[in-house]
Amino acid sequence: MRQEVSKRLDATLCGIGLQPGRNGLRNSSGSPGTFFFSTDELPKRVSLLREHLPHEAQAIVTEANEICRHSFRLLGYRDLDYGAEIDWHLDAVHGSRSPLIPWFKIDFLDFAEVGDHKVIWELSRHQHLVTLAKAWLLTNEEAYARELLAQWYSWQRANPYPLGANWASSLEVAFRSLSWIWLRHLLAECPLVPASFQQDLVRALALSGRHIERYLSTYFSPNTHLLGEAVALFFIGTLCPQISSAGDWKKNGWRIVQEEVRRQVRPDGVYFEQSLYYHVYAVDFFLHTRLLASRNAVKIPSGFDLVIRKMLAVIQALAQTGTPDGFGDDDGGRVFNPGRNRAEHMTDPLAIGAALFHDESLHASAPLTEEAIWLFGEQALSCATQTSDPRPKPESQAFRDGGIYIAGSSEPFPQQMVIDAGPQGTGRSGHGHADALSVKLAFCGRSWLVDAGTFCYIGPGDERNTFRGTRAHNTLAVDGLDQAQPAGPFAWSSIPETQTDLWIPGATFTLFAGSHSGYERLPEPVRHRRFVFHLHGSFWLVRDAAEGDGSHLLETSWHFAPDLKVSNRGNGFVAAPVQDQPDRPDGSNHLTLLPAADPRWKSELLSEPVSPAYGAKLSAPVVRCSARVGLPAEHAVLLIPAVGGMEEAGEFFRDDRRRGDAAAPEAAYRYEHGRATHGMIFRQAQKAVWNFGPWTSDATFLYFRVKDRRVDHVVFCEGSFAQLRGEPLISHDATLQWLEWTHREGEPQLAGSDEAPARFFSSSALASDIVF
Repeated sequence: MRQEVSKRLDATLCGIGLQPGRNGLRNSSGSPGTFFFSTDELPKRVSLLREHLPHEAQAIVTEANEICRHSFRLLGYRDLDYGAEIDWHLDAVHGSRSPLIPWFKIDFLDFAEVGDHKVIWELSRHQHLVTLAKAWLLTNEEAYARELLAQWYSWQRANPYPLGANWASSLEVAFRSLSWIWLRHLLAECPLVPASFQQDLVRALALSGRHIERYLSTYFSPNTHLLGEAVALFFIGTLCPQISSAGDWKKNGWRIVQEEVRRQVRPDGVYFEQSLYYHVYAVDFFLHTRLLASRNAVKIPSGFDLVIRKMLAVIQALAQTGTPDGFGDDDGGRVFNPGRNRAEHMTDPLAIGAALFHDESLHASAPLTEEAIWLFGEQALSCATQTSDPRPKPESQAFRDGGIYIAGSSEPFPQQMVIDAGPQGTGRSGHGHADALSVKLAFCGRSWLVDAGTFCYIGPGDERNTFRGTRAHNTLAVDGLDQAQPAGPFAWSSIPETQTDLWIPGATFTLFAGSHSGYERLPEPVRHRRFVFHLHGSFWLVRDAAEGDGSHLLETSWHFAPDLKVSNRGNGFVAAPVQDQPDRPDGSNHLTLLPAADPRWKSELLSEPVSPAYGAKLSAPVVRCSARVGLPAEHAVLLIPAVGGMEEAGEFFRDDRRRGDAAAPEAAYRYEHGRATHGMIFRQAQKAVWNFGPWTSDATFLYFRVKDRRVDHVVFCEGSFAQLRGEPLISHDATLQWLEWTHREGEPQLAGSDEAPARFFSSSALASDIVF
């Protein structure tokens, strides 16, 4: 109620020629706060940037020249021409202009009224003015400083408070305020800046702080919006003591940040919006606030650092093999440099964390960044140069609260699969996608199976729902429907519950099993179960089972990165980098997708869009496997990464020799390649014991490899016994989580979840030839 009354009072004052909030300064300013660098330290940081990141320094100047021509890079868009006089209310992408009326009367989610509000807001964040300031420091060219001042005053004239869309989001006011604070410190010694500018800027910060404080996003989008607003209040309150409310803003901003770090981050460090980009947004806010607090003698709660470290650990885990592929919404912006909004930039916080916590291991996963130099100076350089360790070897990790499971292995080359088995988001999952149980695959520093991205929040078509829908992700869709039902651009209904049934990272394998309820809302309910088995150094099996009744259309989608070329090869598909020639016998890295042979299923190669950044769209190859079948039904694919020469993929099929037998397992698959046969057997949930070929067991999952008629690898999961041709192989009086036996280079190796697996294993059953 207070917010609603205040809105209307501000509009009334504006109507009679008064602008609220302009008289918030006092003569006694108190002790000024300390920014990330002092005036004396600034020249050294500029020198470090020129010396150690010369390409980034040149990129700053290049972009500054574009800005002087009023040509802007906003979100994923490039070369947006705003003409001789910038229209700060224009969406230049769609040619729409928002009205100059009280901000609370503007429906910024109405595309017909405003266009894409994010384009308008992105320009008015004024992060491009920071680019002009940096360009002046790097070149001492007057034109950059003069253009900066001209644009700043132009914006003030065009956005009288409280009119226009640029006041409609307190988070946008917060971003703009942070940019102005950077301008204040970057231009502190600029002779072209009149004394009146510093005074005008502080008055503008006083008005902005008043707006943020009054219209905190406590009720609408109280997540990163509220967090960013609190950060801005803390910055203004700490660095502008001449503002009469500065003390309260500093205290309240810090309090809200501490409350939100506990509320918005799950116990394992995953940000609760279930989006990598929003995760990075949040950790950037936390890192900048943490650094400013320490420079101003603010006591740091130990729990604050612990949460930040956990969030950095999530990013580091996702980047074990190179660029972390995104999931959930891509907002398109960044706290410091909006140009670093692609997947490859999502590791930037690791460089900040390395310098802040003196943790060189973080730098092994992220290079030195321009942001780190501005924030830390030589300290950032010291951390980067002291790091001699190579990137850590990928390993399987689980973030169970966030539902992120990472199956990784390092031999014969680094590779990892990210499995999304978490909640769709928080509340109505405004920034989550309908991507339960989706997977992404990377190896050798390249993304191969990817998330399709976001592209837009609102627009003239239905792109928003297309990109966040189930078929835009590497998972199963039923009857052409999404796992949840869209309820506006930032909400879902019928949100699925996802559960993890198995997560077993073994010595030479990783096994995952999970399910979700998204399609149980259908008149004939369907439950989707997904199983992922990774045999380290070999292949990935992804098995999808649809449980229920009736006939349904089942589709699994496999979205490849846009820089890959996919072609039909034999009974599968081969993906290779565009610059390589996949048909050459000495071709380089490639990925084979091998669907299980099944006449009811068809597999087709398509082209569909992916979005590497908000507003950008590229065509990319997609393999879609589909069938209209009666339930229960299932389908599986093998994913086979390889480096070097290309060879025949082999044969992959479901072994139905005992289908319908009461003692048969739920499913058995065979992969025959060269002299080896791989068998994978899945137990029916309701049956205690199964029998298949020479095997009898109660294991939930059993893998074995036969080479030259001898079993040389066995993986046993979630069971108490296994027999081979009636002879005991594994025997225990309780359920073993896992046990595996391999015969490599003439030496048998045994490992398991129990400390002494040899007590339960008898190798005599493996002494003779086997026919399977």
